[in-house]
Amino acid sequence: MMRRGTPEADLQRAVVQALRIALPSSAIIHHCANEITEAGPRGAKRQAILVGMGVHAGFADLMVICDGRVLFLELKAPKGRLRPEQEAFRDAVLAQGFGWAFVRSLDDALGALADHGFTTRIAAPPRRPAP
Repeated sequence: MMRRGTPEADLQRAVVQALRIALPSSAIIHHCANEITEAGPRGAKRQAILVGMGVHAGFADLMVICDGRVLFLELKAPKGRLRPEQEAFRDAVLAQGFGWAFVRSLDDALGALADHGFTTRIAAPPRRPAP
């Protein structure tokens, strides 16, 4: 279902649905809800509670674990940009040897799986070099 004004959420739902089809049933596809969008003191208090419980600023939208591989996917709308916290998370993940990919489309997500050695039940689309 496409909702008005939520391109990243729509993309994320489509990617999760495709990954559930493409990957073996043993794969773990996880989204960590890592921020509260409620304004004001109540929202700030709830966000502080989450941080105290281990929420990490800039954590990727999706984490895929399958057959001993881990891949973090950061999903963005066509004009979306990484925040500094997301860039820091990306750099930390890559420095530790894990996979990370910037995803703007379903093809990007499936291509990232192929680029990081994931075995899928469907063929990845041909990849264009990143700009």
